[in-house]
Amino acid sequence: MPEEDPSSPPKRRQAVALRYQRGKDTSPRVTASGKGRIAEVIMKKAEEAGVTLMEDPDLVAVLGKIPVGQAIPPQLYRAVAEVLAYVYRINKTFEQR
Repeated sequence: MPEEDPSSPPKRRQAVALRYQRGKDTSPRVTASGKGRIAEVIMKKAEEAGVTLMEDPDLVAVLGKIPVGQAIPPQLYRAVAEVLAYVYRINKTFEQR
């Protein structure tokens, strides 16, 4: 893993929260999105609520362009499905412990 250059400015964090409720939503929706301090608040609230966090900078960059409240476009279904499947597996693993 390459080390960060201490002379370069720190990278701004970005976060996007999604919601998908089977039977209620036709596709996942962006429920929160932000950079910097807003991203930190989104992640803190998610952790406090017991929501599993996953890092994927490329996907977050794309999802961050979708307005809050809007459904994700069909082109992102596969990528988001992989994230949701990962989160589901992680949650099941921890439930069994």
